[in-house]
Amino acid sequence: MKIKISLALSFLAVLIGFAAFRIDDDPFSQIIKKLDEYTTKFQQEKVYLHLDKPYYAIGDDIWFKAYIVNNKTQAPSEISKILYVELINEKDSLKKLIKLPVMGGITWGDFKLADSLGEGNYRIRAYTNYMRNFSTDFFFDKTIKIGNSWANKVFTFTDYKFSTENNLETVTATIHFEDKNGVAYKENEVSYETQLDFKTVAKGKTKTNLNGDAVIRFTNSQSFVNKKGRIVATITLDNKQKIVKSIPITSTSKDVDVQFLPEGGTFVEELPQKIAIKAVNGSGNGEDITGKIVDDSGAEVLKIETTYLGMGNFTLNTQPGKTYTAKINFKDGSEKDFKLPIAQKSGYALAVNNLDTGKVVVKLMASASLTNGDELRIVAQQAGNVYYVSKAKIDKQVLSATIPRNKLPSGIIQFTLFSSTNQPVAERLIFNKNKADVIDVKLNASGASGSRKGKSSFTFDASNNNKPVLGSFSVSVTNATKVVPDEDNESNILSSLWLTSDLTGHVEKPNHYFLNNDLKTTRELDDLMLTQGWRRFLWKNVISGVGPTLTYKAEQSTSISGTVTKGGKPVPNGKVMLMSTKGGLFVMDTVTNADGKFNFDNLVFNDSTKFVVQARTKAERKFVEIKIDVVPYQIVTKNKNSADIEVNVNNVLMKYIKESDNYFNEMMRLGLLERTIKLDEVVVTEKRNPIKNSSNLNGAGNADYVLTDKDLSNCVQLSQCLNGRIPFVIFRAGIPYSTRSPNTPMSVILDGMQVEPEFLDNLNAQDIETIEVLRSIGNTAIYGSRGAGGVLVITTKRGGGTASYNNYAPGVVVVNQKGFSVSREFYSPKYDSQTTSSKGDYRSTIYWNPQVVAVENGQANFDFYNADEAGTYRVVIEGIDAEGHLARKIFTFDVK
Repeated sequence: MKIKISLALSFLAVLIGFAAFRIDDDPFSQIIKKLDEYTTKFQQEKVYLHLDKPYYAIGDDIWFKAYIVNNKTQAPSEISKILYVELINEKDSLKKLIKLPVMGGITWGDFKLADSLGEGNYRIRAYTNYMRNFSTDFFFDKTIKIGNSWANKVFTFTDYKFSTENNLETVTATIHFEDKNGVAYKENEVSYETQLDFKTVAKGKTKTNLNGDAVIRFTNSQSFVNKKGRIVATITLDNKQKIVKSIPITSTSKDVDVQFLPEGGTFVEELPQKIAIKAVNGSGNGEDITGKIVDDSGAEVLKIETTYLGMGNFTLNTQPGKTYTAKINFKDGSEKDFKLPIAQKSGYALAVNNLDTGKVVVKLMASASLTNGDELRIVAQQAGNVYYVSKAKIDKQVLSATIPRNKLPSGIIQFTLFSSTNQPVAERLIFNKNKADVIDVKLNASGASGSRKGKSSFTFDASNNNKPVLGSFSVSVTNATKVVPDEDNESNILSSLWLTSDLTGHVEKPNHYFLNNDLKTTRELDDLMLTQGWRRFLWKNVISGVGPTLTYKAEQSTSISGTVTKGGKPVPNGKVMLMSTKGGLFVMDTVTNADGKFNFDNLVFNDSTKFVVQARTKAERKFVEIKIDVVPYQIVTKNKNSADIEVNVNNVLMKYIKESDNYFNEMMRLGLLERTIKLDEVVVTEKRNPIKNSSNLNGAGNADYVLTDKDLSNCVQLSQCLNGRIPFVIFRAGIPYSTRSPNTPMSVILDGMQVEPEFLDNLNAQDIETIEVLRSIGNTAIYGSRGAGGVLVITTKRGGGTASYNNYAPGVVVVNQKGFSVSREFYSPKYDSQTTSSKGDYRSTIYWNPQVVAVENGQANFDFYNADEAGTYRVVIEGIDAEGHLARKIFTFDVK
């Protein structure tokens, strides 16, 4: 049992009113034991991705390294050996999915941003199969901006104005259209559709004025639920080409919501309590406010204000029988009153002073009526590891205890106050920074070159508590003159694994709390702890032993498993053979158990590979049925970080994306980058009979046309295969369009989950059971705005997932299994004394290495050649050792 209680810490508790007690001699110890058992049984994993830079352009590559840690031990995770990483667009549709092998809690990979993608706010989401048993709030889920200049003809800038008409929120959007050179598109026709929460609220046509501006107005009749959406605007250029732009709507009003949250969780009369303030605007970001608290007689009690991102706190001693109101002043000059919650007549309050650099002071306050000698307990724990337990006899109203900060680990620590009946009555979160959890990286930069195309060499020593560590590190080098650092929002191993991975909901600018170690930042971080909701588990579940259902197994390897039956009954001791001819003949065999189940594990293969599974009875009879176990796809949930969405992505990244054009053009010239080849439009008509097994909302087979697996038997690449096989559907650049709405791409629904049309080529045609084409209004209406351009409903065999299969003969099935993605090597040219190349080198990511290993003496090294551009080069080193200690080091040098 992992109980971490210091004798010195317990002694301090005795000195100031709390009494330490042995874990084994108190009935409350059963709860502590249950906590350890619960968090051990339901151990969780955390994932962090180190990205090579904070934002990207179409044509770029996204390079990343994944760190997976065990939330219980904080060490690199040994629970899962497979990681899934997704690229999701701002419509919450899956663009790309890759599967990576994990060794020692690390792996790495990349995404290529083809020019068939559009600019926008994308998400990178990462998780293990085992993490799916718990809330998706704890997946790694980061919003990144991707601009587009290289493959873009139309640039937009949108400004929103909010007003209220007839008690309805009214939005006026002014969209400016211009080309790459900044020349406005004047008097061009613009058709538009406004969607809130995927429901169409307005559509129409307009024209740009002489300044290139188009004005669109709409109202939000359901402001209590629909706050976000998009404007799909289609502009017709002078050559009649139609360009579609999707513009995010991040809010429909300028209203600011203000919450008041008592420390510990409950307002109690006549107890001086810290009250946290959280003010959030319509987009989900904090907004600072000022104001005052008045009582029910109108008398001013005190003035209040927030200090950072709409967060702050004040102390209030509520009096019996009185009510309180906060009169709030907003930055636009408006005012609004907010009623504070009614205080309880009596109760307990838990207060923690977390501002001292050397200690944490815990204070317990009780109403006078409760000073009856009852014993209360306080527990401080992180991930089920208990770091402090004490009991206190309530014979006076205020008791306090001091805990040395170096006895607490880094990260979020939960303090819980238990009543005499062992029920949690108050909670408080704090954040602790402990230097003992950090790897010290001493970088030797004497070999850094200050010349263009010069060779820069670095070495570093990694240590923890003055001892060398064996660790795995990732190194990213960017030209910060081109890629301006976004220090508050870029990927950061400390803020991710210690802070945001244990918080639900959106955390605005998480890295801010790690940039400085001063009192001001400590106060701001403490305000975050007072206002941010958090629960990895509930105490009532711990006490009752009720946890989540572990539906998804921790994957140790890629496997193919299933059940062999005959006449509906399992076939024991059946002979099962697995075969594949990809990369040479591959054969394995096994025997079914008493339940007819079989399993082939430890399979390692790249990409999607076709396997043949053959089964026979013990007596060699082949007329058996084989059912392959299939894990369904993970559903794409709404973006919890929607407040990070930028309306004008291209405008914000304009300098970067235009400078990137030179690099992309040079890469094209060298044959290292390709543009999408647009295919001619094809219209084909044909009719076949529908079959079942569909997620079609109209019902299986209720479609304008159904394509079955037989029609796809000879397909290699799905988009090419479908080109010419689906009636009344045309293809442009591999994207399907219905002839009814030739300018709106068709939505693609894969096993009930919306994906982007470009995702088609991630599917193996042999995986598909049916493709249902929905074109008519009667069939698309049920899909709302998603059905505006028509819908392709794709159903994979047996419902889809990471594997699918098809029966070709008795006792034989063909299995299409998703294999591991092949990680590419970062392209970095080498220049030496014999190199006389005059080719331009315009890299923005100068160097990326996901695996720099510090050996037993803690030493590591890396080197690279500078690009052919001057600027401030920024080196970011992140890493982890076997004990879970974390490293982050930033160094800059100038190239002239």
